[in-house]
Amino acid sequence: MSVPGTEPRDQGAPWTASVLTIFPEAFPGILGLSLAGRALERGIWRLEVSDIRDFALDRHRSVDDSPFGGGAGMVMRPDVVDAALAGVAERPGPLVYLSPRGRLLDQELVRELAAGPGVRLLCGRYEGVDERVLEARGVAEVSVGDYVLSGGEVAAQVLLDAVVRLLPGVMGNAESPAEESFERGLLEYPQYTRPALWQGRAVPEALVSGHHARVRQWRRERAEELTRQRRPDLWSRYQQAAGSGRESKD
Repeated sequence: MSVPGTEPRDQGAPWTASVLTIFPEAFPGILGLSLAGRALERGIWRLEVSDIRDFALDRHRSVDDSPFGGGAGMVMRPDVVDAALAGVAERPGPLVYLSPRGRLLDQELVRELAAGPGVRLLCGRYEGVDERVLEARGVAEVSVGDYVLSGGEVAAQVLLDAVVRLLPGVMGNAESPAEESFERGLLEYPQYTRPALWQGRAVPEALVSGHHARVRQWRRERAEELTRQRRPDLWSRYQQAAGSGRESKD
């Protein structure tokens, strides 16, 4: 299932993230460090942050009100949020609201977003956003997991970190992303480095054998074993995909 509004990126333009939040100071946060931070400095991607409170209608800069029907908490007003969304209407990429009821963020969706021109992210707070503005604007909802956060800012940074690292020129080793968890439908195999013997624990013999075929086989077997043990849901999909591949060759 594609996210509405995703289209191919102009390779001459930087991938653009437009974030709407009541806490603009939360950005770039961790995205300003390491690979994502260096890519941001180099102009591989661009981060534009808008304060939703700038679109409030009163001198108190209020963005929320009590929910109709009663209940705890507050709800972000549709008129304020709509004005904020109008401010990013011309910016590239699909419009996404970070919500625990949305489509689960997985590597397939990450690749889809990385191939596009960017993304516009709405970070909710309180009890969420008035449903009417989500419907009126055709907002797609995406979840980073089956748990509840205090707001969408952390979820937005998770999504952006996952996407930015796939942009061309961000990672030094072009082969590295293909070997990581979920890229081939499996969890990643275990990793080892020096020293070869640590606290009586030796690196698996296959990895120091110098035989590339043995290394590949060991890594494949360990990846399959870990996936089967820890993520039976992924293992089931992996087996189904493998079975479909065999059938198509017959």
